[in-house]
Amino acid sequence: RDCQQADIKYLSGWKQWKRTSSKSLKKVLNEVKELSSYLELWRHDIRSIEGKFGTGIQSYFSFLRFLVLLNFIIFILMFSFVTLPTIVAEYGIFNSSFAKIPPKNTEPHCTVYKPSGNKGLVYFYTYLKDLLSGTGFLEVTSLFYGYYTIDAAWLSVLRYNLPLAYLLATFAYLALSLLWIIKRSGEGFKQNLVHAEDQFQSYCNKVFAGWDFCITDPNAAQLKHRSLRYELQTDLEEERLKRKIADRTMKEKLRIYSLRIFINIIVIAVLSGCFYSIYRATVFSQENSNDVSNTNFQANLLVQYLPSMVITLANFIAPQIFSFLIRFEDYSPAFEIRLTLMRCVFVRLANIGVLLFSLWSQISYCATDKCKACGYNYELYPCWESEVGQEMYKLMIFDFIIILAVTLFVDFPRKLLVTHCSCKPVQWCGLQEFGISDNVLEIIYGQTICWIGTFFSPLLPAIATIKYFIIFYVKKISLMHTRKPAARPIRASSSNFFFLVVLLIGLVLAFIPLGISIAHIPSSKACGPFRSFNTSWAVVPDTILGFPTGVQQVLHGIASEAFAVPFFMVICLVMFYFIALAGAHKRVVEQLREQLVMVRFDPIFCTLKV
Repeated sequence: RDCQQADIKYLSGWKQWKRTSSKSLKKVLNEVKELSSYLELWRHDIRSIEGKFGTGIQSYFSFLRFLVLLNFIIFILMFSFVTLPTIVAEYGIFNSSFAKIPPKNTEPHCTVYKPSGNKGLVYFYTYLKDLLSGTGFLEVTSLFYGYYTIDAAWLSVLRYNLPLAYLLATFAYLALSLLWIIKRSGEGFKQNLVHAEDQFQSYCNKVFAGWDFCITDPNAAQLKHRSLRYELQTDLEEERLKRKIADRTMKEKLRIYSLRIFINIIVIAVLSGCFYSIYRATVFSQENSNDVSNTNFQANLLVQYLPSMVITLANFIAPQIFSFLIRFEDYSPAFEIRLTLMRCVFVRLANIGVLLFSLWSQISYCATDKCKACGYNYELYPCWESEVGQEMYKLMIFDFIIILAVTLFVDFPRKLLVTHCSCKPVQWCGLQEFGISDNVLEIIYGQTICWIGTFFSPLLPAIATIKYFIIFYVKKISLMHTRKPAARPIRASSSNFFFLVVLLIGLVLAFIPLGISIAHIPSSKACGPFRSFNTSWAVVPDTILGFPTGVQQVLHGIASEAFAVPFFMVICLVMFYFIALAGAHKRVVEQLREQLVMVRFDPIFCTLKV
C-alpha cells in the first residue's frame, strides 16, 4: 500500500483521477451488494435453516427460492407483453383500440366457440368446481389462451402485433429459464469437480474437513455425526463391493446380470402400467366430463380430476416399487440412490408427456370431413389450447392440494402419535424423514407443468409463484415441527448440481410438447391470437413478409442450407476446441494432484522443489 501511495505522486492527473474513481466505484459496488443482500428473499429463514440442519437441507430451500424468483419473472414477462396490452386495448385505456380479423379460408363451423361461462343464478359449489377445474367463469378470463382473441392493438399511432408478441414471449421465457439454469448449474458443476476425488482424498476430506460449522443445534449436530459415520460406512461398503465384483466368477456374473435384466423388465412393466392407466383415465375424463350433470358436483369434479389423481397415484406407487426392487440388483449404495432417483424423475416427467399425448390423440382424432376441414376435433375441442391449459391448471392445483394434505393430515398426526404415544410400533416408525431428493422432485414436477402450461395459460406462472411461496413456509414448518432430517443426506454442492440437472431435463421435456403444439398441431379457428393462422408458428413467416426486401433476403439466407451447414461446422470446431481444452486442464489437475502426493510422502522432493 505504501508503495502504491508513493507511485501515485509520479502519475499524471488523469491517471490519478482514474485510479481514485476506480477505487471509489468498487467501494460503492461492494456497499450496494452488501445492502442488496439484506433485501434477499427469505435470507434470515434460510440462514436459520442452514444453522440448525446444515447446508444439505438449506440447498433445497435455496432451490425453492430460485423457482419463486424464476416464476415471478416469467409472470412479469407474460403479463407485460401479452395480458396487459390485451386489457389496455379492450378497455380503451390511453386512447387505445383493437382489431379482430376473422379467419380467412375457414369453414364457418370451425369458428364456433361457446365457453361454458356461468349465467343466471349459480350455486356456490359450481363456483368452487370452476375454481378447482378452470372451467365456467375462469374459462373466459385472462387466465387461459381463449381470452386473447385480438389480432392487433393500437396505442395512438403504434400498432402492437399480439400474435407475434405471444409467440416471442413464449420463446423468451423458455430461453430465460434455459440460460439461468445453465448459469447456476455451471457454478454447481465447478464445485462438483472439486469433490470428484479418489477414495483416499475422500476419506481425508470426511475426517479432517467433513464437519459443517454452520450447525448450532445439538440434534442437528448428532445427525451430522451419524451422517459422517454413514458416509464412511458407505465408502467401505463400496470398496467391499469393488473387491466382490473383481472376485466374481462367470456363473455369479451370469446370475446377477440375468437378475438385473429381469428386474428391469419389471420396471418397464410398471412404467407401461402407469402410462396406460394415465392414457385411459385421460380419454375417459375427456369423453365424460361434459356428460355428467352439473348438479352432481362430486361426480363432475371426480371425472375432471381423474387424470390428475391417476398421475399422483403413479408418482407415489412407482418410486416405492423401484426402492424395493433396487435392493436385489446388487449395486453400490451411491449408485442405488442415483439410479432410483433417475427412475423416479423419468416416471414423474414421462407421466406429463403421456397425459399430453393422450390429449393430442383426442384433439387430432377426426372421423368426418367437417372435422378434417378444421384440422382438429372441433366438436369436443372448439378451443383446444384452453382445454390443455385447464389440464395443466388442474395438475398444478391438485399437486398443491396433495402437498398441503400430506403435511396437515399425515405429518402432524404422526408427530402427535410419536410424541404422546409410547407404543413400540409407533416409536419404531418414528417421525417421517425430510427427504431432500423427494421434495426436490416434487417441485421440479410442478415447475415442468408450469413451463408447458404457460403457453396455454399465460398467468399460470403467477399461480406457481404463489404456490411455491406458500410451500416454502409449509415445508419450513414441517421440517421444524413434524419431520426429522434424513439419516442419509447428500452433499450440498452435488445436490445443487443434481437439482439443476433434473430441472434442465424437465425444461428440455417442456420444449417437446410446446414445439409440437406451436409448429405441428393446427391452431384453433374459434379462439386465441393464432386463429387466422394454420399453426402458431405461421405468424413468423407472415411477419417476415412485411419486412423490406433486403431484410427478407438476409433472413432467408440465414435460414438456408448455405448458411446453416458452415455455421454447424464452425460450432462443431469450437465445441471440439473446448473439449480438448477441458481435457488438457484435467490432465494438468491430475499432474498437480500427483505432485501433491509426492510432496506429502517425499520430503526430499519438497526440498528440491523449494
